Amino acid sequence: MAVPKRKSSRSRRGMRRAHKALVAPSLATCPQCKEPKLPHRICPSCGFYRGKEFIKSAEAEV
Repeated sequence: MAVPKRKSSRSRRGMRRAHKALVAPSLATCPQCKEPKLPHRICPSCGFYRGKEFIKSAEAEV
């Protein structure tokens, strides 16, 4: 089993972890209802994606 010969310094440990920061998800606005949504996904509020309705929205049925 591999065991480190010397203790890793705080600086080296921090450099190794430098790319692990949390990133907020990018949001796009839906062209139909103007609600924020994840890009390249169906809008959860209106059910449209690229101008086509994929999910029947509850507002349309009422």
